Amino acid sequence: MGFFTGLADEKYDRQYTDRELTRRIFSYFDSQRRRLTWITLFVIALAIVGAALPIVVSRMIDMLKDQPTYSAISLVGLVVLLIGIGLWGLNWARRSLVVRAVGDVVLDLRARAFRAAAEHDLSFYDQFSSGRVVSRITSDTNDFGQLIVIVTDVGAQFVRAILLGIVLFRTDVKLTLLLIAFLPFIFAVALGFRAMARRVTKRGMKAMADVNAAIKETISGIAIAKNFRQEKSIFESFAESNQQSYRVNVQRGFILSLVFPTLNALSGIFVGILVYTGGMSAAQGIVTVGAWYLFIMSLDEFFFPVLNLSAFWAQIQAGLSAAERVFALIDADPNVVQTDSKSVPPLKGEIFFDDLNFRYTDKEPILSRFSLHIRPGETLALVGHTGAGKSSIAKLIARFYEFQEGRLLIDKNDIREFNLTQYRKQLGIVSQAPFLFSGTVADNIRYAAPEAPEAEILQMARSIGDGEWLETLPHGIQSEVGERGAHLSMGQRQLVALMRVLMQRPAIFILDEATASIDPFTEWQIQQALNLILKKSTSILIAHRLSTVKAADRIVVMDKGSIIEEGNHNDLLASSGHYATLYNTYFRHQSLAYVEKAKEFIGND
Repeated sequence: MGFFTGLADEKYDRQYTDRELTRRIFSYFDSQRRRLTWITLFVIALAIVGAALPIVVSRMIDMLKDQPTYSAISLVGLVVLLIGIGLWGLNWARRSLVVRAVGDVVLDLRARAFRAAAEHDLSFYDQFSSGRVVSRITSDTNDFGQLIVIVTDVGAQFVRAILLGIVLFRTDVKLTLLLIAFLPFIFAVALGFRAMARRVTKRGMKAMADVNAAIKETISGIAIAKNFRQEKSIFESFAESNQQSYRVNVQRGFILSLVFPTLNALSGIFVGILVYTGGMSAAQGIVTVGAWYLFIMSLDEFFFPVLNLSAFWAQIQAGLSAAERVFALIDADPNVVQTDSKSVPPLKGEIFFDDLNFRYTDKEPILSRFSLHIRPGETLALVGHTGAGKSSIAKLIARFYEFQEGRLLIDKNDIREFNLTQYRKQLGIVSQAPFLFSGTVADNIRYAAPEAPEAEILQMARSIGDGEWLETLPHGIQSEVGERGAHLSMGQRQLVALMRVLMQRPAIFILDEATASIDPFTEWQIQQALNLILKKSTSILIAHRLSTVKAADRIVVMDKGSIIEEGNHNDLLASSGHYATLYNTYFRHQSLAYVEKAKEFIGND
């Protein structure tokens, strides 16, 4: 295994040319045109003042070489002081504007990247680590901002070099041509590092994204790790990612650290040549001593932008790589594609799967030529072994995944033609492990209806089990739920999740019922909340509890993506088919008759 194992591009990564990247970056500054105009003026002013410094000093040398006076020396000092103050003031004004403009652009870029991440369908997150996505939104956008600041600094130095070059041409053409002849060597060496620097920089950023992903996954599952005493294992996993990042970035540092010393050595050689050539010219009276000094100082002015560009080459390549990675996230093609964006009227809840084929990957067919009609207001329970396709049906109704063939109709309309935001507002979904956000119980209940008053929430909470579940919370609906609802039991989380759906008043309700064991009283409260939803919606229940199955109008038994039986509980049980087997395996022990019989057996024993 090499150092870079696991650092391959994501499938949605793209290669952008420098021209594409530059055009795209500039497009983000369209809203900053006024600031950019002022920045440009300050850059020009800085270039003029900066270029004036060696010119003024060289003229003063010529003026003072014969008979220096106190007033002349004072004048030189005053002029140099004023130039220094001018450079400081102009630099401060330019940097202030640059920082504000870049801050606004990074704010916009980060918002666009987060919006793109939020709008991607669930299949995107099945394939790509959320930790790496977070790294692109946070770290990479920050590196992009640093790129712009550095480029404006180097740009100001290049403008200064150009203005100075004009003065040098007017002073002595031969020395100027000799000075310019050095530049191709400098640029050739600098550009020679370009491809290598971009490659190792991208690897370094990917390695850091792996570290972020490892940290996120570890912290998210810390409770499980502690339960199984795997602290050492998770540290080793993190250490492996951390070591890989270390190796990649050390190698990156070795490569990038060659740039500046190489160019500095070339600069020293060229200074020596210029000192000798200019000195001979000055000795022969071809140029003045001041002009000779001007050329020596100007060599630094000419090389400094290139050397500075090289010194910040790592940050520049990091910024370009960051821009590439952020743009790739924004430009990633969605798997779920709508053919239209029709407004969605209040739904009746009729659902029709018409000869539908669905697979997560080419090698993983889930539903084949699947057809199912769910009537408006019907409560449908889906049962079957793991992998039968139950959850896939729910995800397709929610339009979280794209099906490959066939049709899925909602109220006789193709689901692909709906405005997804409007459509999902009429969906209520409770997953098998209900997710709660940090905050209070009330905050989580009103998540889908932010305008809901507290009095309405309390009234609804008290309609479930006479509100007795609220008494188990330390501060009622103002109790903090903790991260992911850690302060609540699984039953309490389900109740909060169901109440969140109740506040939404959905036309279509999807429940992927949790398999966790809960006490009978909590199950009764959950069933009460569930009944409130079932009365007013078309409901699809992926059932694991007998009480939920029996409450359904129709039970659909699935196996390997196909419907093998359907009917109500009693009819299916009487047919002694697959459902009867499932009942005896999973549900029978939950029935009252079974419990009573077990008690009687224990008592007789």
